[in-house]
Amino acid sequence: MISFSRLKKLNITVLILLTILSGIGILMLVSAANGSFTPWAIRQLPRFAIGFLMMILVAITDIRQWFSKAYLLYTILLILLIAVEVLGFIGMGARRWLDLYAFNLQPSELMRVCLVLALARYFHGCTLEDVGQFRVLLLPFLMILLPTLLVMRQPDLGTAFMLVLSGTALFFVAGVRVWKFVIAGLTTLATMPFLWKALHTYQQKRILIFLNPESDPMNTGYHISQSKIALGSGGLWGKGFLQGTQSHLNFLPEKQTDFIFTMFCEEFGLIGAIVLLILYSILILYNFNISLNSRTQFGRMVGVGLTTTFFLYVFINMGMVMGLLPVVGIPLPLISYGGTAMITLLFSQGLIFSVALHNDVRVGG
Repeated sequence: MISFSRLKKLNITVLILLTILSGIGILMLVSAANGSFTPWAIRQLPRFAIGFLMMILVAITDIRQWFSKAYLLYTILLILLIAVEVLGFIGMGARRWLDLYAFNLQPSELMRVCLVLALARYFHGCTLEDVGQFRVLLLPFLMILLPTLLVMRQPDLGTAFMLVLSGTALFFVAGVRVWKFVIAGLTTLATMPFLWKALHTYQQKRILIFLNPESDPMNTGYHISQSKIALGSGGLWGKGFLQGTQSHLNFLPEKQTDFIFTMFCEEFGLIGAIVLLILYSILILYNFNISLNSRTQFGRMVGVGLTTTFFLYVFINMGMVMGLLPVVGIPLPLISYGGTAMITLLFSQGLIFSVALHNDVRVGG
């Protein structure tokens, strides 16, 4: 059920903030194309428009609809991930997309939202005694494991990692004891040799380069070395729009996607980076405030799960281009080029808005 009367409760400040962040993204995509709207900005603009409209519709949709459809959406996305294995096409060395003729769909991006919805539905109404039992935690563990394994096969280590972290955040909000996370962490460390062998060669190289980027600066360490140079060359105020030498002389790889923050910093400097961080921080704090003030466990878990995922995207993207984290192909929210990522992020924000607009609604009986 859609209630247009709730539109007046939407936070206009946040809508403006989302528009500003997306506008910065369009500006940087123009810069990445040396001042041209083609090929990236011209494609990203309609995606934002469609995503923005969808976000509004999702926000005013009764949150009970998302509660009732959570498992169905999760199942559909799981089937789509399996379809990628069979029907997906290969791009940039990975099989991650489905060709839907009108556009290419990356189901792994949408799965991170549907996973949060499904886990929130499962944990809704669970008491601390319930989540203290192993049998209660087995199903949600499998709900995280199945899509994670499918995404790793594509291969997409970054998104698989995000699925695990998002799921872990939901376990924490549900009240799982800290000592269980410690045991899980120690178990993961014990299996690291086996996990290392399961990684593709290029993934192993990324981790080794993260530990010592100077060991191969002209090959596997090229990306991060050039990124650091571009970050430093921006200085305090930056070189100016369209004036970044590393990016416009094509020293900076993937400047429209993974390394768009590096290009931004080269052109707008440390001051620009601080302003961008402030914008992100306001949005994240607003979303956490909505989540923690939700009157229902479902709303609280959906909000915290999606906001945590958004924060991790920002943190990991910025961390990897600065050499603080391995390069795992995580886009910068609302700014990096990518249709599915843009739609997914605005869909997520719509769900968080829905939590706020329907805080007076009783969920799950």
